Amino acid sequence: MGLTKLPITYQKTIPKDYLDIMGHMNVMWYTHLFDEATFNFFSLVGMDKDYHTKSGFGAFALEQHTRYRAEVRALESVTMHSRALGISAKRFHFMHFMVKDETSVLAATAEFIGTHVDLGIRRTAQIPKNIHAAYEELTSQHSQLDWDAPTCGVMGA
Repeated sequence: MGLTKLPITYQKTIPKDYLDIMGHMNVMWYTHLFDEATFNFFSLVGMDKDYHTKSGFGAFALEQHTRYRAEVRALESVTMHSRALGISAKRFHFMHFMVKDETSVLAATAEFIGTHVDLGIRRTAQIPKNIHAAYEELTSQHSQLDWDAPTCGVMGA
């Protein structure tokens, strides 16, 4: 799997307070780190904080599938790489890959379906043409990779 060809969307050194009683990163922090990566991923296609503030539109998560592959412990650094998988008129399909920096081991993956939302009425809304086009371009680039995304098989935009 050639993750280095995917954009880096978040990096973090894991603080000790992210650990649970088993001595590894608690599952809630995986969700937090994947969420940070999502905001940065959406920024790549024009959905940044400025877009949300000025337009009154944003994105909500609809579905998530996480696979935990290797333990993450305190003081380890991780990098998130993100891959666009598909888009429809209102929904985004994408995936994040969490890699342990020191060993290059894939620690976790998270696959998402998100929807574009009118924040004024809190309902799904059509994705603007410029964002749709940018996301389609990213999806096209990522589809040229020489490996299939390890999706769960039941999600799609």
